[in-house]
Amino acid sequence: MMVGFRQYVAVLLVLSAPFCLGIRSIPSRSIDGGDFLGFDRFTEAPDYRNGRGCPVSANKITSSCDPSLVHVAMTLDSEYLRGSIAAVHSALKHASCPENIFFHFISAEFDSASPRVLTQLVRSTFPSLNFKVYIFREDTVINLISSSIREALENPLNYARNYLGDILDPCVDRVIYIDSDLVLVDDIHKLWDITLTKSKIIGAPEYCHANFTKYFTDNFWSDPLLSRVFGSRKPCYFNTGVMVMDLVRWRKGNYRKRIENWMEIQRRKRIYDLGSLPPFLLVFAGNVEAIDHRWNQHGLGGDNVKGSCRSLHPGPVSLLHWSGKGKPWVRLDNKQPCPLDYLWEPYDLFKHSNRIKDHHQSSVLFPPSSSSLIGFSSFL
Repeated sequence: MMVGFRQYVAVLLVLSAPFCLGIRSIPSRSIDGGDFLGFDRFTEAPDYRNGRGCPVSANKITSSCDPSLVHVAMTLDSEYLRGSIAAVHSALKHASCPENIFFHFISAEFDSASPRVLTQLVRSTFPSLNFKVYIFREDTVINLISSSIREALENPLNYARNYLGDILDPCVDRVIYIDSDLVLVDDIHKLWDITLTKSKIIGAPEYCHANFTKYFTDNFWSDPLLSRVFGSRKPCYFNTGVMVMDLVRWRKGNYRKRIENWMEIQRRKRIYDLGSLPPFLLVFAGNVEAIDHRWNQHGLGGDNVKGSCRSLHPGPVSLLHWSGKGKPWVRLDNKQPCPLDYLWEPYDLFKHSNRIKDHHQSSVLFPPSSSSLIGFSSFL
């Protein structure tokens, strides 16, 4: 199957090389469509149904608490909305049992598109999708965030993964967390079936050949009290954009607080430069369930400064991840795509004929009024 996928990659790149499609991104801006709420900005996705042999839930009504479902958590905001829609589309398209997936979307409290509007937009794009939208209160983490090498890494929503144990319903015991800048090309049920052994809290692809020391400053490594956190561990780098998480163990061990403790130290003494990743490394590196690298072919967005083009890592591919500065929809819009950006494009449901309005008009379309959030902790 993977050989076939790589052949598909090769053919697609050859066919796509002479031209590129001009499509528009929607970073924090609204789309001028026929519907006042802009629901027609995306094409409705195909209605993906379960194949033979898929387990049937005992519950007549799909619930966020159903342990027989595959639970997937990801953020949902106006800036990365197009990426999120593509990620969901890819997961459904390649799933053996798409009706057995439940999506938990985390939306920022003061995003230009309110959680209610985002809920309606997702429903209009995926009418049969099992999902719930939760509100993430940015003031939970805003005072813990320090400056990063790239402004986008300072977005409070990047830190929502730290709070999944608190945000999601207490009945959700296990979840796959994925970023919004990726697509799956394999069955997500395979990732769900991975076992977290020896009381591991999270599972993720590890990269032990990477220079681990570069993720922390000299202030950290020169302080014996801080650096000894790795004294009994053999830490390896892992990317937090794809993680299998045991939320029962997470809550029991109060890992949210452990991460926050390191963020508080960072505020007093600069010990890292990279946003939300280093606190996870400090808490979990060296104690992660190693997952096959095929489940996070990351770095396709280039580095955090230039966002230059990159090629696939050696080996099979189950998930393509545009971590880094460059995002495929932006590069395609600018008619400056990298070759691998064409692999993201088939999952893009954005209607290319839409016209983008400026931020002033988006404030009318998506009023950031907190009053609309009163009494709503989640939206079905």
